[in-house]
Amino acid sequence: MYETSQYLTFTLGEEVFALDIGTVREVLELTAITRIPRTPEFMRGVINLRGRAVPVLELRRKFGMEPTTDTVNTCIIIVEAELEGEAAVIGTLVDSVREVIEIPSDAIEPAPRMGTAVRQDFIKGMGHRNDGFVIILDGNRIFSVEELAATGAAIGNVPLTGDGGMPAAALAGGEGAPA
Repeated sequence: MYETSQYLTFTLGEEVFALDIGTVREVLELTAITRIPRTPEFMRGVINLRGRAVPVLELRRKFGMEPTTDTVNTCIIIVEAELEGEAAVIGTLVDSVREVIEIPSDAIEPAPRMGTAVRQDFIKGMGHRNDGFVIILDGNRIFSVEELAATGAAIGNVPLTGDGGMPAAALAGGEGAPA
């Protein structure tokens, strides 16, 4: 008997990707993102999510794809990833969110060794969907502890803009972080 899992699908350019729905907290419309100096190019900045600074990374840049202009369809997927045994909340900027789909385990193949725009270690598998494939990402591998630590260190005391004005140091757990 095969197990069926649910995935949130989204697009980056013409490619369709998916994240396990169990890692997705919510999907947001594009909102004000405070850019942070001295962070990796793919780190767009941080957003104020109900009083908490959440880093937002641009998956296009993370995957080495050409950047594009944000549109009305651009969304931020808030995911929870496990980094060194602890949960981390991270925003991922995508071109558009499509739908939640079910893919049976027998319809998922291992990641190909070549032919995708994404590093193989970021891919959990390739799901068969209609006449094509959905690239199923491994959320725990896309985000690295080192990258998020560098982001937190660079933030320092840069104030957030937007609703709430919470200090961005909250991302790093510094002064101004919620108790």
